[in-house]
Amino acid sequence: MPARDNFSWTLMVSCYARAGELKLARDTFDRMPGEKCAACYNAMISGYAKNGRFDDAVALLREMPAPDIVSWNSVLVGMTRDGKMARAVQFFDRMPQRDMVSWNVILDGYVRAGDLDAASGLFERIPSPNVISWVTLLNGYCRAERIGEARELFDRMPERNVVSWNVMLGGYARLSNMEEAYKLFTEMPDKNSISWTTIISALVRAGKLQEAKDMLNKMPFDSFAAKTALMHGYVQSKMVKDARHIFDALEVRDAVCWNTMISGYVHCGMLDEAMSLFQQMPNKDMVSWNTMIAGYAHDGQMRKAVSIFRKMNQRNAVSWNSVISGFVQNGLCVEALQHFVLMARDGKMPDWSTYACCLSACANLAALQAGRQFHGLLVRSGYIVDSFSGNALISAYAKCGRMLESRQVFDEMAGQDIVSWNALIDGYASNGRGAEAISVFREMEANDVRPDEVTFVGVLSACSHAGLVDEGLDLFNSMTKDYSLQPVAEHYACMVDLLGRAGRLTEAFELIQGMQIQPNAGVWGAMLGACRLHKNDELAHAAAKKLIELEPHKTSNYVLLSNISAEAGRWDEAEEMRVMITERGVRKPPGLAGST
Repeated sequence: MPARDNFSWTLMVSCYARAGELKLARDTFDRMPGEKCAACYNAMISGYAKNGRFDDAVALLREMPAPDIVSWNSVLVGMTRDGKMARAVQFFDRMPQRDMVSWNVILDGYVRAGDLDAASGLFERIPSPNVISWVTLLNGYCRAERIGEARELFDRMPERNVVSWNVMLGGYARLSNMEEAYKLFTEMPDKNSISWTTIISALVRAGKLQEAKDMLNKMPFDSFAAKTALMHGYVQSKMVKDARHIFDALEVRDAVCWNTMISGYVHCGMLDEAMSLFQQMPNKDMVSWNTMIAGYAHDGQMRKAVSIFRKMNQRNAVSWNSVISGFVQNGLCVEALQHFVLMARDGKMPDWSTYACCLSACANLAALQAGRQFHGLLVRSGYIVDSFSGNALISAYAKCGRMLESRQVFDEMAGQDIVSWNALIDGYASNGRGAEAISVFREMEANDVRPDEVTFVGVLSACSHAGLVDEGLDLFNSMTKDYSLQPVAEHYACMVDLLGRAGRLTEAFELIQGMQIQPNAGVWGAMLGACRLHKNDELAHAAAKKLIELEPHKTSNYVLLSNISAEAGRWDEAEEMRVMITERGVRKPPGLAGST
């Protein structure tokens, strides 16, 4: 430049400071010839404050020949935005003068810090709070879900702009208080796009999709956010056709919009449609790729999941976790552990989900040594305190038969959830240590942890393996009596197995006949196993016939019934079953049509 004035120098200082290049900013500031203007000082002070260099900001403020209110407020803003409220308050108290910006900055700082009592106290000290002051405190109350105090403040406001109405509306919407939200919305003198989008989004979250659609049709603005919210609601409710109708009508689509639609297809099992849309997506992000990997993995199509995974230019921890968990879900545990090694080579840090999946793989493989190595990695990584990883470790040791280590992990956890207790109970039960499983259940009750359906499957299974018939009956009855839990097929199967092992076949059969739900193959399978153990051919024959009704295409059921018939001397039926083995699925065995 042939010539530079104060504006040129100030602009350079300001640009460097905003870019975080404070050394260059200060060098330019120091080289500025002549007397520096207030604007140049303020640009440098603001740069220091925004980057957390408060000592430098205050030192420069003191050097400034005539600091103005902007200078002081710049430092105050930096301190409050950085969460240094104690220092900000001290600085505020020392300020030679304050304007409304000063008061609102410190008020906003308290709100950001979540100290609403201090914010309220400060608010009462503001000489003449303006609408920004009122809205700042109102927003704090709404975000903290202190809706009563928010409404009281809202009603006291001397003037309300559309922002204040929207903040109050958002407060009700956040709490799903649709009655008050809708009432407030109808009372609003002026509504903008945010007002309409807020009420439509609230209706969507409340599951009132038709009302949300009607509201969208009445909306006088073209709101992309409102349309996306309704589309997301349709996807959550698996109404993908309605979601696709909105998607196709959008003139502009962002990545969130594309991913919402793809995710909707994936969650509905419509993977061909998801893949078609994925291929059309112009700018795929990490979420797009990971959604497709998880979708194919959940559907058991690991070859396609891995193919997509390998095509990714970049992968994050979620990408690796999706493919590793997919291998575990589909029983490919060796491949899961191999990909853990590849993940480390790729330089990606495993998280609690990675460790939980790999521990499940170790458990399924009964790979005790590998499980112990992951235990060591968990301790070093710090994820041992995470309940998901801890629970996976409990299960891993239990499946390897190492209940001492399993119990030790349980005891060392920072906090046990219901899954932790269930994993320990199931571990003892599956290792034939019924008494210990029941002991843990009693310990669980003593700790005021409410058992769920999974808990009772584990403890009833433990009773069955330990032959604790009376204990099992008491626990089964306590499900509905003490915990208001309705037994499902798995609980009945445990009880049938328990009674059957004890030779109480008639009671087991009567229990099945008295079931409030339809017996499944697991229940009749347990009955059949008990009958064959105690050589009750009549009940075994009845149970086997029920199994064939439920699983007409399963060859092993016909083989079982053929063997049972042969053992009972019913040679004609045995021969018919052998014929059915080669003709299964063509017709039903004689005598089964129309039976219940």
